Formats: sequence, C-alpha cells, structure tokens
Amino acid sequence: MVSKVIYIHGFNSSEKSFKAQQLGEYFKDRCEYLVPRLHYDPRVAMLQLESMIDDECALVGSSLGGFFATYLSQTFNLRAVVVNPAVRPDKLLWDYLGPQYNPYQELNYELTIEHMSALQRMYIAKPSMPSNLLLLQQTADEVLPYQEAVNYYRDCPSIIEFGGDHSFVGFERHFSRIANYLKIK
Repeated sequence: MVSKVIYIHGFNSSEKSFKAQQLGEYFKDRCEYLVPRLHYDPRVAMLQLESMIDDECALVGSSLGGFFATYLSQTFNLRAVVVNPAVRPDKLLWDYLGPQYNPYQELNYELTIEHMSALQRMYIAKPSMPSNLLLLQQTADEVLPYQEAVNYYRDCPSIIEFGGDHSFVGFERHFSRIANYLKIK
C-alpha cells in the first residue's frame, strides 16, 4: 500500500504549479503528499528525488516531471502517473540552451549542454515494467508532440483524450482513478 505520493513538476515550473496544488488538496487526508522545488540541473533534481524515495511511495509527474517519474519508476520499481510527459527532453530542450528565467522560482540560470547530456543518460529506450506507468495524455498539447508519448507508452495503461492542452484540461476528473492506480485509499 502506498503511503506517500511525490509530485514532480515540469521544466521552469515549481511546487506551486496548479496541478500539484489541485492534486495535493485531493490527497491531503489520504497520504503524505510531497512536491519538491526541483533544481534546474537534472542531475541535482534527480538526487533530490532519489533522496525522497522509499518502498511506500508512488509518483505523479507532469511534462519534464513525467520524464523524471518514468526514470524513477523503472529504476526503483514504483508506480507512476505521467501527465502529458516529455519523452526526449534532451532533444526537446536543445533550442532552449543558454540563459533561462524560471518565473515561478524567480530564478535566473543557464541551461547547458551538460544538462542535455544528463537527460540523455536518464532516457530509458523502452519501459521494462510498463504496468508501473499510467499515461494521461491530451492530443492538443501545444508544447509536446502527443504522438511521441502515445508511441513510447504504448504498452502501458493509458488514458488518451482528444483535445485539451499541455496543462491537461480537466485533470481533477482523474483524481480517483489516479488514487486507485497508485493504490491509495
């Protein structure tokens, strides 16, 4: 039985993301719910996340957080829900190399080739435990190519909705399904 959920936010986001707050409200009396403010360096972010992992936790990740959740799920044999996930952020973020500003963390930083290399090393070519991953994907995601996620997670349980956007419109409609999948009462 899962007693802790870690929500993993996306690129240039924070623990204050709307989805994280919504889901936290739903889980507040059901389990321990953690939303760490992730470092911009994926190596440091992964160390942050790995330090929180135990045998009774599950993950929910959105966008880049979905990529991190996939890596952690497959590495530590954990259940994870991925919401409009990034599949290959090492390729996707290439155009963003250089100065960045995260308005949610009020942070200026530099996105580097070393960060892309770290993301590439975290990439898992094919989930070895597909039953540990639930994909929530909307086809009108304006940020990430939805077909890439649908193809990558094809062997995983999936909920694919036509329309929507990158924020995953109507996310709250799936909270009880997320709780059931993660085995939270």
